[in-house]
Parts: sequence; C-alpha cells; structure tokens
Amino acid sequence: MRTPRYDFASDNTAGICPEAWAKLVEANSGSASSYGEDEWTQRVCDKVRETFATDCDVYLIFNGTAANALALAQLGRSYHSVICHERAHIDNDECGACEFYSGGSKLLPAGGLQGKLDLAEIETVLARQNELHSPKPRTISLTQATEMGTVYSLSEVQAIGHFARERGLFLHMDGARLANAVASLGIQLAEITWQAGVDVLCWGGTKNGLAGGELVIFFDRRLSQDFEYRAKQAGQLASKMRFLAAPWLGLLENEVWLQNAQRANHAARRLAEGLKRAGAELCFSVESSAIFLRLNGATVSRMNEKGWYFFKFIEPDVYRLMCSWMTTDEAIAALIADFAASRSCTAITAA
Repeated sequence: MRTPRYDFASDNTAGICPEAWAKLVEANSGSASSYGEDEWTQRVCDKVRETFATDCDVYLIFNGTAANALALAQLGRSYHSVICHERAHIDNDECGACEFYSGGSKLLPAGGLQGKLDLAEIETVLARQNELHSPKPRTISLTQATEMGTVYSLSEVQAIGHFARERGLFLHMDGARLANAVASLGIQLAEITWQAGVDVLCWGGTKNGLAGGELVIFFDRRLSQDFEYRAKQAGQLASKMRFLAAPWLGLLENEVWLQNAQRANHAARRLAEGLKRAGAELCFSVESSAIFLRLNGATVSRMNEKGWYFFKFIEPDVYRLMCSWMTTDEAIAALIADFAASRSCTAITAA
C-alpha cells in the first residue's frame, strides 16, 4: 500500500493558508489583553461589519458545532423547535449539540432535493406542529453550501427568508462553506445573508484556510443579548482570543476568503471533469468544492490500496471527495489516473 493520502478526504485535512499563518505569527509578538479585549478581535469585528455592510454583532467561537448550537439556542427556548434539512449537519453530525445547548429544543427534519430545503416540505412539517403538545416552531436553519455540495441561489434564500418572516420564524444559516457558495454565485456576502432574510449566520473559517475559529454573526443586535454569557458558559470564550482573531484578519483582508474558495471550487470542477472522462458516475451537481461519486466496493478497495482515503457519505455506495484551498493540479491528476486504473482493473476482474 502506498503512503496514505488525505488530499480529498475533507477540507479539514488542509493546512493553514499563508495569509492566516502570517497574521498568527504577527499576533504572537508581545502581549495583549485577554478574553477578546485585544486589538485583533476588535479589528476582525470591524472588518466583518465592513465586509457585510451592516452594523452586526460578531463573536468568535472555537468550532462549527458550538457555533451552530449556541446560535440556535440563542434564538429559542427549550420548548421551541428548529426546522432543518434531513441531511443537515446540525441533525446528523453534531451529536445532539443543538438540543443539548438549547435545553431540549427539537430539530425537525424536512425533505428537499439536492440537499436543499423545499418550502412545501417545511409547510408540511409546520402543519404537524400546530398545537400545545408539539414543540413550537421557532427557527428555520439552512446550510450554505449544502451537505450535498449544492448551492442555494439568491432567489431560493430570499424565498425561505420571506417564508420565515411571514410566519414569525427566525432564519439561521450554517455557513461552514459559505465562502464556496458565494464564490460559486458571484455575489456579495450581504446579498445572500441579511439582505435575503438571514437573522444569524455561523460563518466557517476552518474549511477555508484556518486552523479553527468560526464567527457567529447576529445581523439584528437585539437577538444577541447576553450571548457572551452563553458562550462563556459553554467553554467557548477564548482567553487568548487574539490567536483566533488574527488568522481571520488574514482571510478578510484583500478577500483572501473568496480567493481560497474560488481555488477550491475550481479544483472540484477540474477533478469532476477528469473523473467523469474516466467513467465516474457523479451523483449531484458540482457547485462548490464537493464531488459525490457512486462507486462499487472493488474500486474503493483498489483506491484505498493506492493510498487514497475518502468518505462513504450516503447510501448506497455514494462517496464524497472534497477539494480545498490547497488542492494541487498534481494531486488531481494523480487521483484521476489511479481511479482510471482501479476502474479498469475492476472491470477486467469482473469480466
């Protein structure tokens, strides 16, 4: 077996981008105030407000699970519910954190093609929660880009935002890969978030070139009252906050976050095109940095023998490949070549 390669296993396997690393090194000079009272944290918050063109409240949280869970807990009480897609990360991959931090607020899964919430499906879920014996709907949560790597269009987010407002619901966005979605759509961050009706955004930096540190952004400051206490109680207040903030400054300045996402998206398109030429069956549109393939067990085993690791994501036999800001042309070419050889060998064995 070759040396294990995790290039396409996840964007979590990528390193820290140079701009973020440089800011981290710069912040490591001398001493600074703790618990967010430092100049780095203030500069990041100011830069976020400038980037989104609105006066919002900004909080730095260690990771995406805590960011989502605490944001949703802030929007509701224990007897409330959150409607999300049936494949949503908050429901399938966060170990009940949203329910835990909210004291029991229930997640209500809804269907929708290509990983996107369908308004008719949301309406059906709401109709089942129409009296005292059911948890009261409070928030809709959408994931941008979705768990299937697809991207909500501007009109789709606007439609969900309008739907939520009409029914007195909040709209939360899990933006772990928001940068990739914005790069795909070619629009401004403000357009696809608060201007489209999003109340609270969890903006991911880990998938975009950071070591860790996510932003929870409240576009309506009234919603963030006492959130700092909630974060502290959950162990999410960093004492040396400047080391979470400084790398974010590296992403925000000169729109490095967008450049990183564009590179990842472009790499995914090149990889998808090469795999398709080699006979791969793609399951979803390649709209961001993720590619989903239908693979048989023999091909997967041969790819693993060649050192490639990636995740089985959806039944039956659907696997995810993920590109990142640091995906190289050499890695793409190597994986395509090994896939073609593995597939050919599998075909010969089957014959």
